[in-house]
Amino acid sequence: MPKFKCSNSKPPEEFWKVQPTLVKFEQKMKVAESMKSRMGRPKYESLWEISHINHQRSRYIYDMFHKKRMITRPTYDWLLNHKYGDAELIAKWRKQGYENLCCLQCIERSDANRTCICRVPKSIETQQNPACKSCGCQGCASSD
Repeated sequence: MPKFKCSNSKPPEEFWKVQPTLVKFEQKMKVAESMKSRMGRPKYESLWEISHINHQRSRYIYDMFHKKRMITRPTYDWLLNHKYGDAELIAKWRKQGYENLCCLQCIERSDANRTCICRVPKSIETQQNPACKSCGCQGCASSD
C-alpha cells in the first residue's frame, strides 16, 4: 500500500465524487464545534453531536469504498491518510460483531467491569431509551 505525504500530495482524480458531501460534513462539524459550549447542558452531551458527525462522515467513506465500490483504493487511502474518516473505527466495522459500532470509546477497555450501555442488545431488559455518556448512542450492538 503506497504511503502518501499528507502535506504535499494532491487529491486523487476521483476525489470530486466525494468532495461535496465531505464539505457538507465539514460545515456541520464547524457549527457543532462552535456550539460545543452551550449553557445548561452536561459537559458530556456537548460532544455528542461532534461524535455523531464523525461517525456519519466515516460511514460515508466506508460505504463508498466497501459497499458501493464508487471509489478506488488509492482514493480511500488518501482520504484516511488526510483524516477525512476515522481509520480505526472503519477497521472495527470490518470485524464481525462491530458492524454498527458508534465510536471507539464504547469498546475501550479502560475498566474491565464496564460495558457501554449502547453495546448491550436491546433484547436484554435495560432502562427506557438509555444513552451512552461518551457519544449519545442508544444502541449499536450488531444483534439489534
